[in-house]
This record gives sequence, structure tokens and C-alpha cells, in this order.
Amino acid sequence: MKYNLRTLVHRTRWSAVVATGIVLTACGSQSGLNRESQDSLAIQPAAAAPSAPIKVNQIGYSVAARKVAIVPVDDVASAASKFDVVRVTDGVTVFSGDLSAPLFWEFSNETVQQANFSGFREAGSYLVRVAGVGDSYPFEIGDTVLGGVHKGALKSYYLNRSGMPIEAQYAGQHARAAGHPDTAVIVHESAATKARPAGTILSSPKGWYDAGDYGKYIVNSGISTYTLLTAYEHFADFYQTVVLDIPESANQVPDIIDEIKWNLDWMESMQDLDGGVYHKLTLKRFSAMDVQPSDEHGDRYIIGKSVTAALDYAAVMAVASRIMRGFETQFPGLSARYKDNAIRAFQWASDNPTALYQQPDDIKTGEYGDKDASDEFAWAAVELFLLTKDRRYFGEFLKHDVVPSGDLSWPRVAVLAYASLINGAEELLSDQSYAELSGKLIAAADTQVKVFTESAYAVAAEASDFEWGSNSNILNNGFLLLQAYRLTGDTKYRDAAFSTLDYVLGRNATGYSFVTGYGDLTPLNIHHRPSVADATPVPVPGFLAGGPHTGRQDKCPYPGDQPATNYADTVCSYSTNEIAINWNAPLVYLLAAKNDLD
Repeated sequence: MKYNLRTLVHRTRWSAVVATGIVLTACGSQSGLNRESQDSLAIQPAAAAPSAPIKVNQIGYSVAARKVAIVPVDDVASAASKFDVVRVTDGVTVFSGDLSAPLFWEFSNETVQQANFSGFREAGSYLVRVAGVGDSYPFEIGDTVLGGVHKGALKSYYLNRSGMPIEAQYAGQHARAAGHPDTAVIVHESAATKARPAGTILSSPKGWYDAGDYGKYIVNSGISTYTLLTAYEHFADFYQTVVLDIPESANQVPDIIDEIKWNLDWMESMQDLDGGVYHKLTLKRFSAMDVQPSDEHGDRYIIGKSVTAALDYAAVMAVASRIMRGFETQFPGLSARYKDNAIRAFQWASDNPTALYQQPDDIKTGEYGDKDASDEFAWAAVELFLLTKDRRYFGEFLKHDVVPSGDLSWPRVAVLAYASLINGAEELLSDQSYAELSGKLIAAADTQVKVFTESAYAVAAEASDFEWGSNSNILNNGFLLLQAYRLTGDTKYRDAAFSTLDYVLGRNATGYSFVTGYGDLTPLNIHHRPSVADATPVPVPGFLAGGPHTGRQDKCPYPGDQPATNYADTVCSYSTNEIAINWNAPLVYLLAAKNDLD
């Protein structure tokens, strides 16, 4: 399909939910609706667009960025040799280049060519065209083009808050009443102690809903909150400029810190008197999909205590303590309290190293089970070492002998230990020790660079990434690669890292920009209860859909059987189209890096 200027002008299918809550509709292409706007909550499509044959980052590229489009090849023998970059406003070809040789991508079972237009550095609105193939979706080139999607991805946490009304002043058409105050939750027998027997009523308010359901889970909050804290720690100057338009925006604290604190307040309430940490807070089973938070009134339970919950909690509290030292005036005593929380949780975990989570028979909500806590021990030990400077914690890290690899996700957190060490421990370690640890991280990143350079889709994605939450796995490869770039300054790591952003924003085999509300073809039917239950025809914006893989745990119909194409934009597809706080976190981190470094 070719999108000429006339087609672009008459694509009347956009609605923008601006920060004031006013709903606007506009005619024209999405690129013409200022997709990089710092003021809009999101650009929301009213109906699914037809897929464009040439795949690009549908939001756009910074002026100096590596820019690659993916062109399908139907017949290798007659594959095209040239491509053009066309200016949207007047249809003029502004750049032409040679296509790569045909390349086969096993994960989509297709042959493609790469169109590299990195040398073109003129700001504006463009598309890529190949004679006989068609056009890409339009995209922007400019130094602030990813600012809007970053704000949307971060603001999604506000829109997923538990325990408060989400007001139209801040959320527009996605406003909703408060739900789940969680001021009277029940201690389940799996979490009972002598001091707090089963049936004890506790208060555990605030926090973020974890995913498509209304549960709150410590393990998944661990990696999510850490990644956002690390985004602030690494790009603090950038976050002084980011205003999300949330209720706390006028309080002289960066909005990302206010948002993180909302979840930290809940996490604190999940620590037991003995220092252990409850695993989760949920109903006994999931509610129906069409129930808003304010309409779900079933009993909610604090369930289980686990070594992994305690260690994830300890790691996050240690990082938060370190960062909150800089906000002692605004939050007096908070840093010290977080430090105490972290130390007590780590001690409980050390005293209960085999206390892995076991799902009770009467509980049917998400398990977040993990049969190996060695990486969590190592990560928590590193964070406490950096916080306290007590070398006993570094010894605990060494004892568990974990190695970073390109498989970062909530049950595999070794990369987080190394990321923190490399960023904060140089002055605490000998030159030899620091070099050895750095070498392990670089080796893991080099593996991902090799994957990136050999990929037909020019992305750091390998077979093991295509599982539940594949988009997050691929972005977490980018997180690892960015740590190598920060350590070495070598742009090969930076290019490979940012390839993962291009992938989730449209340069993938499905053709979707997987962030709701951002791009020309974005998910409309995410597995997310507030989006299903409200009266709005478009989903809550800024959420990253899980992405393709062949697990099909939900038994829903899918369009194909390839790991990189097996995706369905249906509510049924919780295995590919759910959202989750841990999936959004690396998206926020990488977009912050992109905005800061560019």
C-alpha cells in the first residue's frame, strides 16, 4: 500500500487526550498531529490502520540516530535495489540509498532488506518508499520526537494507580473513580504468624496495579521500581525537565520520584513485623474483565511470605534510601527508614533462604514463583553494599557467583546487580575486582551486539526472548547494552540498545507500534481491566503490550505460528496483549536514555 499526500490528508481517525482533559479530534496523518508533543497525554487511534509493508519506528528518530527501515522481499530474484526517503508535506524525495542484500529472519520466517538512511539528518516528517513494494508509515526526524512517548510510558503508572481517583484534570477521558483503598485487607493463612494470625486486618494502600488485573505483587514491583529509580539516578538532569501533569507536579519534587514513591509507600506496608515481606495482595481469584476498580468489592488478601519478595524488597529499599538522601528536606527521615527496611528484609531472607513462594490451593491469581533465589540474594547484597559500604554484603554477592546475561526479567535479576556495581562501586573495589566485574558485563553485552549485527531486523533479539513478555525481554537487552555503553562509551552498544526501541515502536514483523496510543498501528484491545471496563473506545495510553511468542497459554486464535508474528490485538490474548508494570519500566528507561543522550 502506498500512502501518498492525499491519502495522508484524508486519514481521519485520530483523537488526542490532552493534559487538560479535553478530547480533541483531528484530521490528517498522525505525524501531522505532532506526535512528539510534550503536552498531550497520547495520540489515540480510533480504529486500526492497515499495515504498511515497510517497517519503521513509527514515532521517529533523532537527527543523529541510526535509522533503518525493514523492507519485505517476496521474490529474492527480483528484489529491489534502491529506496527513497520522501518528505510527507510535499512528496519530494529527499534521500535515496541502496538496499542491503536480502536477509532471512528465522523468527518471522521471512526475507527482508534493510534500508539504512542514517546519513540523512534533516528534521521533518518523512516516509520510506520502495518501488514495487510500497511505503512505510510516516515518521518524524528531530531531536525531541521521543519526548511524548516517554511521558506517556511514564504517566501510565499514574493511570494505573490503586487507591485513588484518577481525575479528568490529569487523565482526560481515562478518568475513573477510586478503587481498592486496601485499608482493611485480610492476612491469608499462608502469611500468618503468631503476631499476625490468619484473619488479621491490615492496611496496605496505594501502589500500582500490576498488569491487566487489580493485584499488587512485590516481586514484580521489585524490578519495575528499581528500573524507574535507576532511570532517575542515571538521567537526573533530564528528569528535572519532565513534567507529567499528575497531582504532585507542583511539589518541587521530580514527577518520576513522586510516582515511584506512590508504589514505595505500598511496598513499605508489605513488610511484616519480623522483617519478612509478604508476596502479594490480591483477591483469591481474578475478577471479570469488565469490572472497573471502583466496582470490585471482593475480599482482598495479603498472601504468603517469600525469600524472593524479601530480597527484591531489600534491593529496592536500599536503592530508594540512596536516592532519597537527596530529598531529605521534602521527605525527612525517609532515607533512613528505607535503609532500616532493607537491612531487616535482607536479614530475614538470610535466615529463611529456602522460603520460596508456594501458591496456596485456594489462590488463583498470579504466582510470580521462582525456584532459585541466588540472583536475588546477589542483587540485594550489592544494593546494601553500595548503601552501607559494609563489605560483608559484597562477600554475600560473591558467594552466590551469579553472571549477567541477556535474559533479564523479574525472575532473573543478575544484570541488575552488575548494573548497580558498575555504576556505583568503582571507588569501593580494587582495580582488579572492578575490571573483572566490568568484563563480565561487557561479555554479556558483546553477545547481544553480535545478535544485533547478525539480525535481519537489526534488533538485539534472540530465540529465548520470544516468550511471555517478549517486548520487555528485548527492551531489557537494551538496558544491558546501555550499561556497557555507559561504561565504555563505545557506540556499538548504544546502537544495539536503541535498536530495541525501534523494534517495539514499529520496526518489527507484526508492524505494530506496541505502545498504546503512540504510532499509526497500535494495540486497541489490550488485556487490561480499566481499558475494557470504561466507556472509552480506546485503551489507556502509554502501555507496552507484551508482544509476540508462540506460547498461546490463553488458547486464543492467532494469525500465524512464528515467534515474531504470533500476536493478536484482542482482549482474549493475555499471553501477547496484556500490559504490565515491569514491561513498561525498561521502555521508560531506554526512552529517558534516548532523550538524555540525544
